[in-house]
Amino acid sequence: MNKRLEAVVNGRVQGVNFRYYTEREARRLQITGWVANESDGSVRVVAEGTESQLAQLLQFLHRGSPAAHVDSVSETWGAATGEFNGFRVRWV
Repeated sequence: MNKRLEAVVNGRVQGVNFRYYTEREARRLQITGWVANESDGSVRVVAEGTESQLAQLLQFLHRGSPAAHVDSVSETWGAATGEFNGFRVRWV
């Protein structure tokens, strides 16, 4: 049974290829959803997959891309909606 993870990552996470690395990791894990920069300097991730897949993505989000410095990750878990076909960078 799939779940949904919504996470907000704070720190030095914009301008350091964070979205690219997140998209690559999510695709490797076969997770669906999106990642986007927020106007406050954070990065938001909405992802759906198995609990195990999402736990692995969450571990990655705490590390981030090589040039990133993650200060905190807030997470919210819920039921999957099945609305996504793949994983992509979203431009808002």
